[in-house]
Amino acid sequence: MANLIPFKGVLYDPAAVGKIADVVAPPYDVIDGDFQRALHARHPNNVIRLELGQDEPTDGPSRNRYTRAAAYLQDWLKQGALRRDGEAAVYPYQIEYQPPAGEPGAGARVLRGFLATVELAEFGTGHIYPHENTRSAAKADRFQLLEACRTNFSPIFSLFSDPDGGALRLIDRSVNADHPRFDFRDDDGFRHRLWAITDRRVLQDLVATLQAKPLFIADGHHRYETALTYRKLRRQQAGLPPSGGLQAYDRVLMLLASLEDPGLTVLPTHRLLTTPLPGLPEITARLRDAFLIEEFSFQSPTEPETRRRFLHQLRAQGQTGHAFGLALRGLDTYLLLSLRPNQPVLSSASARDRLDVSILHSHVLGTLCTKADEDALIYTKDDHEALDLVRRGTATAALVLNPTKVSEVRAVATAGERMPHKSTYFFPKPLTGLVMNVMED
Repeated sequence: MANLIPFKGVLYDPAAVGKIADVVAPPYDVIDGDFQRALHARHPNNVIRLELGQDEPTDGPSRNRYTRAAAYLQDWLKQGALRRDGEAAVYPYQIEYQPPAGEPGAGARVLRGFLATVELAEFGTGHIYPHENTRSAAKADRFQLLEACRTNFSPIFSLFSDPDGGALRLIDRSVNADHPRFDFRDDDGFRHRLWAITDRRVLQDLVATLQAKPLFIADGHHRYETALTYRKLRRQQAGLPPSGGLQAYDRVLMLLASLEDPGLTVLPTHRLLTTPLPGLPEITARLRDAFLIEEFSFQSPTEPETRRRFLHQLRAQGQTGHAFGLALRGLDTYLLLSLRPNQPVLSSASARDRLDVSILHSHVLGTLCTKADEDALIYTKDDHEALDLVRRGTATAALVLNPTKVSEVRAVATAGERMPHKSTYFFPKPLTGLVMNVMED
């Protein structure tokens, strides 16, 4: 199913650029304007100049951040800041990290996976499954960058089922754990380690292991769909049929990790409203037919402890049912909404409609506000930020969710459905610029 292809990665040369931590970056879609400027200032070879360059007042069709990225890439390759490996490889990658506060389980976790290129496959063929909808503006931006640079600077994060751990055991036996190629900590203190496997027999075994497994895109839907569009265009320009005769643009860089990996964390994406809402009596009247409502009241000195109990109960309820937290501006009470067991959605709905985020939009947001209000939602993955914004009066309400389960992502994807916008936040994110796929035509 998944056609894994070892490749000659392009990596930074520490002898030329110094600390690898100074030249890599998080994924472009989690970088705000301030952090973008900080990364530009951090190092002249930081990958931000390639992945998310700054606009300039004189930009136009022939000179812009995409053409500058292409020029930087070629210059850095010539100067030796970036070097292409001499042998095709797969790159094992581990991220040791601390989950955000409030997540179940304590202590550090380790996400284990490997970087490789994978042959592109259209959705619906049973090879690669999406789970989220995409937006045209983001795809247009990524297409211009791909067309200018012909490079994947960051990997698409994909998952495969490996319940017996066979793929990762194969990798573990093939690397010297004590001698990674890169070993450093990022701005959050997360430890990143990278190795390279070039042994042909090991690579053949890994390719064979993945051939029987479909892939589920966790993160990077926009970039994957962009790669499909780019492949179609290049094949048309070359007068080639839609498939056959594998070309450089027929594959894309991926980080592959196991669905069963205990080091994989999925965070919820909470919703914040800034538009007026009715008072508490009206809200409870509208929701009580569908939800059991439990109140967690507090006075200011007791708010931290009440918040802790509220979030703990929300997580506990989410293990066996559908539960949401609701905080309202000016109200010293947190509301725990538990879906009543007699609701039709629990038995007759599709995998998509049974998701917490779908039930939230249909049974809570759809009841409390208009479609226009929903379109103006603010999002955050941080429990405490969501509640603090309401306490400070920045938002009128916070709707706090439990994380989507990985099994639910798989069920929606294999059913051919797409989740609502901002349904999942896979954590931690693989870094941009650690290994690049610069296409060789």
